[in-house]
Amino acid sequence: MELQIETRLSDQLTRYLDLATSQAKLTAANMANIDTPGYRAIGMDFEAEMRQAMEGVDQGKAARPVRLKAVDGLIARPDGNNVSMDREGLNLAEAQLKFRTGVALLRQEYQRVMDAIHSDTK
Repeated sequence: MELQIETRLSDQLTRYLDLATSQAKLTAANMANIDTPGYRAIGMDFEAEMRQAMEGVDQGKAARPVRLKAVDGLIARPDGNNVSMDREGLNLAEAQLKFRTGVALLRQEYQRVMDAIHSDTK
C-alpha cells in the first residue's frame, strides 16, 4: 500500500516547480535556436501563470498547459533571429533559483507533515 500525503501547500509547490521547469525548458529551447534564421524567442509570464496555477489548486482543477508568447522588445539580427544569450543566461539562472527554492520549500513541507505524523510516537 502506497501512502500519499498531500497538502494544499505541497500541491501549490508542485505547480510552482512545474512552472519553474517550464521556464527552464523555454529558455533552453531559445538557446538551442540561437543560430536558427528567423527564430523568435518565446517565453511565458511566470507571475500570471503562477496566479492561474494557484487558482487551479484552490478549485481542485488539474494543471493546464503553460501559455507561451513571443518575447517583445528584443533586437533582431539581420537573419531575423532575436535570441540573446545574455538574456537567456539570466533567465536560466532565475529558473534554476526558483526551482531550488521550490524544492527546499517542498522538503520543509514534507518534513512538517512527517513530524506531525510521528508526533504521537515521541
